[in-house]
Amino acid sequence: MHSKVKMKVQLETISPDSKSPFRLLHHPRLNHLFYWHFHPEYELVFIEGASATRHVGDSISNYSDSDLVFIGSNIPHLNFDYGVQTEYEKEVLHIKPGFKESVLANIPELGSINALFEKSRHGIVFTGETKNKVGKRLKKLHALAPFEFFMESIGILRELAHSQDFFLLHEQPYINKFRKKEQDRLRGIYAFVDKHYQQKIGIVDVAEQCNLGKEAFCRYFKKATGNTFINFLNQYRISQAKRLLLMGKNVSEACYECGFESLSYFNRTFKRISGENPSDFKKQYLVHNKKIVKVGD
Repeated sequence: MHSKVKMKVQLETISPDSKSPFRLLHHPRLNHLFYWHFHPEYELVFIEGASATRHVGDSISNYSDSDLVFIGSNIPHLNFDYGVQTEYEKEVLHIKPGFKESVLANIPELGSINALFEKSRHGIVFTGETKNKVGKRLKKLHALAPFEFFMESIGILRELAHSQDFFLLHEQPYINKFRKKEQDRLRGIYAFVDKHYQQKIGIVDVAEQCNLGKEAFCRYFKKATGNTFINFLNQYRISQAKRLLLMGKNVSEACYECGFESLSYFNRTFKRISGENPSDFKKQYLVHNKKIVKVGD
């Protein structure tokens, strides 16, 4: 089934933990959260042990048992585990856009992978033997040392680039509904938040980045995103808090490292946004104290 929908989307920026172009999220658990978002990073997602909705851009369809999808830069998508109640495994590999622009486009030997990235503008679903083989490789990435992690990521992309087991989710390349000028302005706002979210952020400080007054900025941001800036900032900080909790931080550490000045306010905000308190989230989704995020050197 394919249909078009209109809904508010959230921008997401992957924090640059290192200079590596690759970042792996190993077994992230967000099945309780309806997270409709987009980000400049390319995303390769594999999920196994689940049957749910595949919602990428304007395409809505279902997958059964497992799914392997390569999503282009800035294509809105829903987390693939939304609503899943079964035991499942999930691997998400993010690839920074600079990897295509600075590496793939300039090295002839990587031409097939560059073509894969171009094709990802449609959203690509991989099937059959490719899905099985690449899924197994992705599940082993988290255990590799940085150099092997990097080389295996390249190998996985090469296998996908040469595969014939796929179909496209959009006949034409998906174009983000935000105009480039608006995307750039929103991206600037988001980059500012990403850089300073651990500190106190005033609306005036952010408005200055857009050369707008406080009231004009608030009107612009609400119209562009469907959200107030304060709500957006809290949602972003909570998403970072979840990442820290899944990495093994305690509730107090996650609170203050994400820019909240009050533990009680953090707990209330976390529950309002997530529907549960941070300690329950940590207990429910942290499995065997494994580190969720792995990056290269």
